[in-house]
Amino acid sequence: MSSVKVLLNGFQKFREIYYEKDPGLYRDELSRGQSPRFAVIACSDSRVDPAIVLQTKPGDVFSVRNVAALVPPYEEDGHYHGTSAALEFAVTGLHVDHIIIIGHAHCGGVAAMVQKQENGTASGKFITPWTDLLQEARERALIIDPELSGEDLLRASERQAVRLSLDNLTTFPFIREAVAAGDVHLYGWYLDIFEGALETWNPNTETFSRL
Repeated sequence: MSSVKVLLNGFQKFREIYYEKDPGLYRDELSRGQSPRFAVIACSDSRVDPAIVLQTKPGDVFSVRNVAALVPPYEEDGHYHGTSAALEFAVTGLHVDHIIIIGHAHCGGVAAMVQKQENGTASGKFITPWTDLLQEARERALIIDPELSGEDLLRASERQAVRLSLDNLTTFPFIREAVAAGDVHLYGWYLDIFEGALETWNPNTETFSRL
């Protein structure tokens, strides 16, 4: 069976579940619009699909996926900002209640950033400038533990990347205002999909706690 045929078979299963067993979900409820409570910024990595990991239903989550689950800092420079546009729509258009950053173990984007910082090897014309935005994550990890190296440094940098994206969320005026008003709540999660483990960032203790 070709790879495309696998996807077409998947669509048939989707139709069976959502149009034959629950015909009203899309035709009636979701056809009138979307009103998700959650906006999730997750990595593009094929292994960490938030809809699968969190077992959500259609319409539950407004999902934004990019390399390294990165929220860039707020900028008004006339360039193209897909993640920023999605966040603006989530907050000002959909009025989500929660924004969740989900970083993960063995993230290729974070690894690319660390590799460039350590040996100067760039990953690509578009990937490198993007992952360069995470340089501070590695720096924060080394401030906490200057002896970190190898896989330990990568894991620490991945967690700090979640923190950095959380900090970047608050550089957006409309998010900052919504948080101050109590309308939006921010969360940072770190997923180890290979161990089936999820950690949540606690800003009061400044630690990740495993669920």
